[in-house]
Amino acid sequence: MSAIDHAASAAAVPIRIGEISTFVLEAPIARPVRNSWRTLTSRSALLIRVTDAEGAEGWGELWCNYPPRGAQHRADLVNLVAAPVIAGCEFAGPEAVFRTLEQALRIPSITSGEYGPFAQVAAGIDNALWDLVAKRAGQPLWQYFGGVSRVAVYASGLSPDEPGPLAAQALRNGFRAVKLKVGADPATDLKNSAELRTLLGASGRLMYDANQRWTVEQAQEAIAGFAEFGPLWMEEPLAGDEPVAAWQALAGRSALPLAAGENVRERAAFDAFVGSGALRFLQPDMGKWGGLTECLPLGRRAIAAGLQFCPHWLGSAVGLMASLNLLGAAGGQGWGEWDANPNPLRELLMPRGITVAEGFVTLSTAPGIGFAPDMNVLKEFAAR
Repeated sequence: MSAIDHAASAAAVPIRIGEISTFVLEAPIARPVRNSWRTLTSRSALLIRVTDAEGAEGWGELWCNYPPRGAQHRADLVNLVAAPVIAGCEFAGPEAVFRTLEQALRIPSITSGEYGPFAQVAAGIDNALWDLVAKRAGQPLWQYFGGVSRVAVYASGLSPDEPGPLAAQALRNGFRAVKLKVGADPATDLKNSAELRTLLGASGRLMYDANQRWTVEQAQEAIAGFAEFGPLWMEEPLAGDEPVAAWQALAGRSALPLAAGENVRERAAFDAFVGSGALRFLQPDMGKWGGLTECLPLGRRAIAAGLQFCPHWLGSAVGLMASLNLLGAAGGQGWGEWDANPNPLRELLMPRGITVAEGFVTLSTAPGIGFAPDMNVLKEFAAR
């Protein structure tokens, strides 16, 4: 059975791949963004444009936040390895392209040891193709899959360094939930938590992200100290490659519900988490693994199992709009991540009319992800 539902597959008439173009972007930022183990001193993005033989185009984005200059390397993988496999070929639809890339990139990924980057390349191309298909059908992506247009969002990326002003700005911008990065220093974490709880009031939502900081024993002890602030979840207290049994052990002792998924890869691993009872919130990144082809059915499986579906995203406006459309397509039962830090690649590329109001976003009714990026902005921030 197809990973994407039959209705959408039937609507995805054959695609003959035309040109595949990459756009490596880098934007300076005034203030670094820090988590428990690394600091971003600029913002990067890799956008992919795919055209078909009739001239229709779609835009996608893949994850490339680390290591520094990782976007250029992934662009090379697209241009030199992946694109020659599919350019000029006809496929039944985006899923058929994705399966072809899965097979073609398997040996190169094993030989190079670069499982993640190759998975990201396939995901970015897949995202662009689904944008193309929905645009060709004249429907927004969320509607193309029979979803909803209104989705809840939270402001993420609040680093341990004076998160209060950024949280206050997010609240003024319509958010009603924020996520704080923790795990670097216990005293700082508690001070920041108290400040944010005061800002949010009793009704505001607070989430935490430990960015894979602790062992099971360390996590159990650390999490207990955050319970008094009434957070919705603790994200990635453990490394993403810890066995499901370790997550189950922590969940059985944790004072808070657990969230994870951005650093999980492969369908079997995700399904193990969905069935484990260890997580309450599942957070795949469609630019890191699977694209929409894998992440949409995964989201539906998670929701059917009683989990909240909360797609991860930390990049430009292209990926953000795709990720929010993914959440809408899955039925909207969860939260979309929206980075609160200043980022010209999000702000200057954002389509008009997309705003946050009382913690929700109403997605565009324009076809596909709702827009195509401004080429002048792409030229301005082209990496050199």
